[in-house]
Amino acid sequence: MVRFAALGDSLTAGVGDPVGDGLRGWAALLAGGLVADDADNADADDADGSGEAAGGAVRFRNFAVAGARARDVAAFQLPRALAYRPDVVSVVVGMNDTLRRTFDITEVALALDRTCAALSARGAVLLTACLPDPGAVLGLPGPLARPLARRQRQVDAVVHTLSARYGAVHLHLADGAWVADRTLWSTDRLHPGERGHRTIAARFHALLAERGLAHGAAPGREPRQPPPSRADALRWLATAGTGWVLRRCHDLLPDLLRLAGAEVRHRARGTGTLLDLRAERSLAAALAAVSGPAPVTGPAPASGPPAVFAGPAGVGSPAASARPVPVPVPTAVPLATMGE
Repeated sequence: MVRFAALGDSLTAGVGDPVGDGLRGWAALLAGGLVADDADNADADDADGSGEAAGGAVRFRNFAVAGARARDVAAFQLPRALAYRPDVVSVVVGMNDTLRRTFDITEVALALDRTCAALSARGAVLLTACLPDPGAVLGLPGPLARPLARRQRQVDAVVHTLSARYGAVHLHLADGAWVADRTLWSTDRLHPGERGHRTIAARFHALLAERGLAHGAAPGREPRQPPPSRADALRWLATAGTGWVLRRCHDLLPDLLRLAGAEVRHRARGTGTLLDLRAERSLAAALAAVSGPAPVTGPAPASGPPAVFAGPAGVGSPAASARPVPVPVPTAVPLATMGE
């Protein structure tokens, strides 16, 4: 029996991939491909991402909550996940942190480190992902998009560092091709649609399979439901979209306008690099707060790639000056034997 737990925000909760009266999402799609097909296993493509799904060889529990930030994952989702005793656990969070006026990269780093350390100490295989900046996804104008891009690059650099530190299976979702392909996105332009969720699940499955950690069939990439129509987009804007915009107007917009004003002034003076330097200093302080020797979780493999990163290097990949030293991936334990 393999236990798979998913932690995070609306991306992992399945927003953008509705099935029936609930949500499914990439994690539920991935769950069915962790082990070889079993007569008792449910079809992953038909899985429900909410609650707990039990098959003959895989148990899946989705703890992700829409709107969650890194500190919410550490405070509320982590204790429940530890009690669940997962063999495989995904931790994908951070974009909501960038969309708050209280954004603090050190707070994000400490919360993520606490989460990853606790799960790694229990011997779970960690799955992580860096994310695209929301300004690019939403198509915001430069002065509004650049401050959000700096924040997301900080979060992604922290995720890269912790992924190396804890030997996580890491997926790049910050590359430009991912952002530009509108067929991957839902009507709200901020969450993946069904095709996007399927793509994430398939890419994670490929990384796990390369390491001998996935033995079932890869999730299909082609949607089973028709793509959202213009009417669906208007319906979302009139309901959930309006609420989201109002919340961000109250929380993020005043701060974002202030940041955009600073962006315009610095560019007019030719001192825009000062904003980048400030972001680099705060990132360095955040990484220093979580620095220390990497935990020993098992012997290094005798052969194979030493780094955990996979996928194309693109926007959001760590800069050469901040690139973490790769940590050897612990010897893989076949999922068929985990939890027995």
